[in-house]
Amino acid sequence: MQSQPNLPAGWNTSRIPDQTGQRYLITGANSGLGLETAKALVAKGAHVTITARSEVKGATAMTESGAQEFIQLDLADLSSVRAAAAKVTEPYDVVFLNAGIMVPPFTKTVDGFESQMGTNHLGHFAFAGLIERYVTKRWIVTSSFAHRLGNFGDRSKESIKNRCQGIGKYSPWISYGDSKLANLLFVNELERRRLVRGHGAIPIAAHPGWARTNLFGGPEKKDLISKLSDLTATKLAQTGAQGALPLLCGAVLDGINHTAFIGPNGFMELKGSPKFTHGKALAYDQQLASNLWQVSEELTGVAWENSPHA
Repeated sequence: MQSQPNLPAGWNTSRIPDQTGQRYLITGANSGLGLETAKALVAKGAHVTITARSEVKGATAMTESGAQEFIQLDLADLSSVRAAAAKVTEPYDVVFLNAGIMVPPFTKTVDGFESQMGTNHLGHFAFAGLIERYVTKRWIVTSSFAHRLGNFGDRSKESIKNRCQGIGKYSPWISYGDSKLANLLFVNELERRRLVRGHGAIPIAAHPGWARTNLFGGPEKKDLISKLSDLTATKLAQTGAQGALPLLCGAVLDGINHTAFIGPNGFMELKGSPKFTHGKALAYDQQLASNLWQVSEELTGVAWENSPHA
């Protein structure tokens, strides 16, 4: 594994160099980490395109962040994913695959996927595959320390497909863990495929620790863990702006090598300044990553090497 550059202690947005001429696309930038990421990059002169599920949310986020462009994108609907991808016609230096949902009651997407796997992984897998030609430098993929809850059962294609389609007993937190584990498996498998092809943007993963965003709480979250998380987050978690620092660091720090994983440096990586970290061993399982990739292509109908833009 290649060594990573020295990451300055206490890295924050003041370390972001001038971004004039740099182009970024951020999914799920109407709130939380995505909105904070957009604000920070715009403040440094970057051209930023944001996505959100509705035009109303997108317009509000454009005003709040200063982003220059908006694309409507609902990751829980593959027809929306394809329509959004068709609007990407110019290169981006970096694309943030950031949008997500967390521990909702059991629901399925328009295409019949369990909502967390459908939104957090499959929708991004399809969108990224369809726009790959236009991404020149890096992918920044938002995972979570909750990836440690994921397992994908016996790791077979059948088990993976069942999790993606919501077949079997549903646990909101295990499903969320699966989706965040899928993000890391995606990063590592994408890098293996990039090396074989000899080209493509470098994939980097990041996680925000415990950040106060709209993923926590809300009337739809009835389980005890979610309620306790909501109550304690206001006192113990860091802000969304602080949680966005690992994502921003991954996007702008020179010399970061492929498959880096960046998170907070504090106790249990819950908060703090960015540092290089590692996922659990299963996140680097090549057979599981390959199986997940093949299932993802089958379910979404998007084969990266054969995408319309390839």
